[in-house]
Amino acid sequence: MSPPPAAAARLDSASLPLPENKAAAARFAGAPLSSAEARPAARRAPARADQPFKGIALILLSTVFLGSSDVTSKYLSATLPSVEIAWIRFLVFAIIMMPAMVPGTALYSLRTGSAPLQLFRGAALLGSSLLFITGLRYLPIAAASATSFVSPLFVTALSIIFLSEEVGRRRWLATATGLFGVLIILRPGTSAFHVAAFLPIVSALCWAATLIMTRMMSGKEHSSTIMTYSSIAGVAILTAMVPYVWVAPSWHDILFGMLIGVASTAGQWIVVLAFRYADASVLAPFSYTQLMWVSILGFLVFGEVPDGWTIVGASFIVAGGLYTAHRERVRRSQLLDVAAEPSPNA
Repeated sequence: MSPPPAAAARLDSASLPLPENKAAAARFAGAPLSSAEARPAARRAPARADQPFKGIALILLSTVFLGSSDVTSKYLSATLPSVEIAWIRFLVFAIIMMPAMVPGTALYSLRTGSAPLQLFRGAALLGSSLLFITGLRYLPIAAASATSFVSPLFVTALSIIFLSEEVGRRRWLATATGLFGVLIILRPGTSAFHVAAFLPIVSALCWAATLIMTRMMSGKEHSSTIMTYSSIAGVAILTAMVPYVWVAPSWHDILFGMLIGVASTAGQWIVVLAFRYADASVLAPFSYTQLMWVSILGFLVFGEVPDGWTIVGASFIVAGGLYTAHRERVRRSQLLDVAAEPSPNA
């Protein structure tokens, strides 16, 4: 890993002329403004910067937030239904994104040309969160988290259907390796198998669909727009569901639910920032440190120790994910390099 080139570092701090400067100069000179100049500039996604060390630091920080969110979700699952935990999580998410919902402000982010796709993405993200939280009620957190990291491999398969991409033998081999790791963890047909083990797998599939839809909107939608619509879709769906399973939460439950919402939202946002400074193939090895955090926290909070089968299976999943990320870098024709981005539930 080498530090960013000096040219990139200079560009980060350079003062570049903005469209508003041209309009201000025209007003100062008394010249009339054209209609294009008179309109406020559209929001644009920040430019990518080649600063891998900053990206690595951010992705490591994100794993702390996301791992803490997962452990807290498992803790709350003993007293609250999964739907209610997810509802609190998405409610906090929506409150955090509320400034982006106010028309006429600089942060307003509800203008979109892909409203149906935005809402479908929000529903897929909700499905991923809800299924994972439900699985945590019955499974050791290390096993559930390791299984959910199979999502980059699902992205490979879904990209053929929805993005018309061609997948070579080597990426299919990486996918098969990761799925073999899942079988090692689940051990179907043995006494160690639990039917709830399928929930993190389906959760990973939903997260892969979320990434595919993100990729379909790449270059068209601002990241804050995508996150805002995800929060709206999640709250709307869960608000219709939660009355059927409602359990009156204690203040203790509410505080931990708020912690889940803040930690998961912060973790997702930090991941977005990390991908601004480095490619997924650079960040992938460090994103898997989340497995270490959930294992440590799982031991401290629940007394859970990952067994040998979980460690071996997780190794296969990580190996498959890392090679998939490597192939993504080699191809270089992807619209958005998200194959190795960790699930917010992983």
